[in-house]
This record gives sequence, C-alpha cells and structure tokens, in this order.
Amino acid sequence: MILETERLILRDFTRDDWKAVHVYASDADLVQHMEWGPNQEIATIDYVDRMLMSQNQYPREQYELAITVKENGTLIGGCGLHIEKHSQAALGYCLNRQFWGKGYTTEAAHAMCRFGFFDIKLHRIFATCRPENIASSRVMEKIGMTKEGTLREHLFFKGRWHNSFIYSILTTEFV
Repeated sequence: MILETERLILRDFTRDDWKAVHVYASDADLVQHMEWGPNQEIATIDYVDRMLMSQNQYPREQYELAITVKENGTLIGGCGLHIEKHSQAALGYCLNRQFWGKGYTTEAAHAMCRFGFFDIKLHRIFATCRPENIASSRVMEKIGMTKEGTLREHLFFKGRWHNSFIYSILTTEFV
C-alpha cells in the first residue's frame, strides 16, 4: 500500500526497514511518552515482522506505514491507523527526531486520516498523547481533531501511571 503527499510517500514496511526504524525506536528521548521502548534490536525486528504479517490480513486491521521522504526515499518514521469496531480507528505516529519541526508528522497524519475517511469509510478517528507531549497535541489540532478530554491514569508503563489527552475527528469534520 502506498499513500503520497506533497513531500512524502507512506508505504508498507519491508523487512529491510528495521535498521531505519531502530534509529528512532531506540532513542530514549523520543520514546519517553510512548508505552514501548527504547527498543533493543530484537524488539524493532519483531515490530517490523508483525507489521509484515498485518499486511496480509483480510480484512486488514492495521495500516502501519513507513514515512519516507519523497525526494530521496529516506525512512523517517511511521504512521498508522488501527481499526476498531463501529467504523473507528486509532491514529498513531512516530518520527525520527532529526526530522521534527518540518511538518512531516502533520502531513503524514493528515494523509492517514484522508485514507481512513475516504478509502476505508471510517466514521471517527481518534488519537491520544501524554499531556506533556505538546508537539503531538499540536499535530492533532493542525489536522482538525478536537480535544475531547483527559483519560486519567489509564496507562501504566515505565514504572508509573500516565494520563492521556484524547482527540478525535469525524468524517463530517475532515477537510
């Protein structure tokens, strides 16, 4: 599967992508707000293998795509939709820190929403982030999501309970 934007190509992962994924998946600062990581090599390889298996599911329940720069093919992150019941999906994204601040995450997240609403015919797409992850909140707001509220201490990882902001967008709201 391939999605194209002005500057990016979002495509299915390949087995050879694991090293580029590992660059950001092993970055302790980058994954501080994530439930996973920082990854050891085996965890990154396992992740890529799971994504390869999910590409063969029918109906497909996960659309986890590599974010690559159109100009040179460099893999800079990942973005995905995880399909749930009632025509809903969870949006997620992760980008190598070297490429932060350039609008790539917003561009990729918007493309995933467009795909979700127009191709999969979803009704609602939602996403969460830790309250201290201001950049992630901004991405969700830039793509038109509405902040619904705070999930209080609903996740336990890295030795403590975490809150999350929850955002969503409906098909009727997507531009």
